[in-house]
Amino acid sequence: MVFRTYVEKRQGLAPECEALLTDCRDFLGVQGLRAARIWNRYDVEGIEAPLFENACRSVFSEPPLDLVSDAADTQDACAVFAVEPLPGQFDQRADSASQCIQLLSQGERPRIRTAKVYALYGMLTDADVEAVKRYVINPVESREASLKKPETLAEEFAEPKCVSSVEGFTAMDEAGLSALLSSMGLAMDIADLKALQDYFRETEHRDPTVTELRVVDTYWSDHCRHTTFSTHLDEICIDDDAVKGAYARYLAAREDGLLKYLEIVVLEKPVYFAISLKVIFFFPIITEESFQ
Repeated sequence: MVFRTYVEKRQGLAPECEALLTDCRDFLGVQGLRAARIWNRYDVEGIEAPLFENACRSVFSEPPLDLVSDAADTQDACAVFAVEPLPGQFDQRADSASQCIQLLSQGERPRIRTAKVYALYGMLTDADVEAVKRYVINPVESREASLKKPETLAEEFAEPKCVSSVEGFTAMDEAGLSALLSSMGLAMDIADLKALQDYFRETEHRDPTVTELRVVDTYWSDHCRHTTFSTHLDEICIDDDAVKGAYARYLAAREDGLLKYLEIVVLEKPVYFAISLKVIFFFPIITEESFQ
C-alpha cells in the first residue's frame, strides 16, 4: 500500500513561496500572480500505518514549522502542478527520509518518492503558467509529475541499449580528432586526445566507447586531473610537530597494512571512521583492538 502526505510551511515561515512570488513578478514579468503555495509531497510504500503516522510527525515535518495534511488544499488555485526528480536522479529528500524511518523501525528501509506541489493564485494566462513551470523545472534533473497517487512505487526499467563506439577513433588524423573534439565539446585539448588515441590503438587495440571517452574527459578536466593523474608528492615539509608525527604514522600505516583496517572501518562502521583516524594517528598508544 502507498501512503501519501503533504507538508507545507506555516504562514509566515515559507520563504520559498515568497521567493518564488518575487522571482515570477520581477524576473518573469508574471504580474498577475497574487500568491503561491508549495507542498513537499511524500509517497511511502513498505511500512504499516502506525509507523507512517509517526514518520509524518517526526521525519517528514517539524510540527512547530510545518502543517501536515492528507491532501493539498488547492481549491481556489488557478494552476496546480508537481515536480519530481527524473528517474535515476538521486533524490536527497527521499533517501534521507527512508533512512530515518529505518532508524525508527529498526527494520527494512521503505520505498519513498517525493515531489514538490505548486499552487498558483491570481489572474494567470496559459503562457504565464508555462513560464512559471519552465522557471521551476530544470529539465536536466527534474520533470513534471502526475498529481495522482500511484498504486505502487516499484519501478521497472527497460534494458539499456548497447553503448556506441567512436568509430574510427584510433585511425583519425589530427583534423579528424579536432572535429571530434569540437563536436563532442570535450574538455581535453588535442594533445590529450592524441594520448588517449595512442592508448586505445597500442594497448586496447580497439575504438573507445562514447562512455569511456566521456569518463576520461571528465577526470581529465583541470579540477580533477591534479588529484587523479598528476599528484606526485616528492617532498613534504611540515613545521608543526604534532602534524608531522601524525603524517609519519600515516606513512607507517601504509607499510604495515593498518590502512586496510581503516578501509574496513569506512565500509562497515563509517560513523567511527573520523574518530578512528584521530585516535590512531594522534594517540598511537591506542591500538586497533580498541575499536573491535
